[in-house]
Amino acid sequence: MSDYLIKAIAFDGKVRAYAVQSTDTVEETRRRQDTWATASAALGRAVTITSMMGAMLKGKDKLTIKIEGNGPIGPIVVDGNSIGEVRGYVTNPHVNLDLNEKGKLDVARAVGTEGTLSVVKDLGLKDYFTGQVPIVSGEVSEDFTYYFANSEQVPSAVGAGVLVNPDHSILAAGGFIIQVMPGADDDTIDLIEKSINEMPSISNLIQTGHSPEDILKQLLGEENLKILEKLPVSFSCHCSRERIEQAIKSLGDDEITQMIEEDNGAEATCHFCNEQYQFDAEELNELKSE
Repeated sequence: MSDYLIKAIAFDGKVRAYAVQSTDTVEETRRRQDTWATASAALGRAVTITSMMGAMLKGKDKLTIKIEGNGPIGPIVVDGNSIGEVRGYVTNPHVNLDLNEKGKLDVARAVGTEGTLSVVKDLGLKDYFTGQVPIVSGEVSEDFTYYFANSEQVPSAVGAGVLVNPDHSILAAGGFIIQVMPGADDDTIDLIEKSINEMPSISNLIQTGHSPEDILKQLLGEENLKILEKLPVSFSCHCSRERIEQAIKSLGDDEITQMIEEDNGAEATCHFCNEQYQFDAEELNELKSE
């Protein structure tokens, strides 16, 4: 089954909910980045959550999240948009640590427990919306929960999980975001908290065949849930040879001439998809003349 997410409301609109199956998307990100297990789990959680945050946007709006912790994987950067396209990279992909005390991949140690989580939204306006909070655990989901509460003032529960095979490929990935709107009563909030606490891990639910719909029914109760939209989710990179050409032209004559004289050409690699673009001296001269 291809990856997708659902948008829903519950309890007469007092709760907003998202859930996603992101296994294929995280696997394609892993393949492009050649991440090892612990790095895959960290990046996969960020990709999963960003896909749902993108679904909160409209039209051509997009966002970029950056997690800069003090762990060995270095900064994580993920882009998402309102139509389910997402891409991401981790600075040091070859990180695989011993399991933590719970027998799980030690994402917190890989990301680090100190640093910042920032979200930049391009809403098609003159200025970007930027929110930044300190990392509170390095587990990624908890850090986004803290972000929503403190930067966007929306009480939220965020969950994301990734299961990694022995060969480093992705076995299962998925996540949810539950947001409490003004007017929700204490009984509703208590019910949601109880459901989250009793729920099996999100990645195990995905692995055993539970759909995003099943996950929200389990969290919120089928009788309380109203599904609004289903949206395909996929890895998608927006790099192209034309964009790289524009970037080279923006460097100016002196730098392009230096490329030609010193290297007899140029090579550029996209951070997100690792696609390589090569330009020989003749092509660089043409770009310079343009």
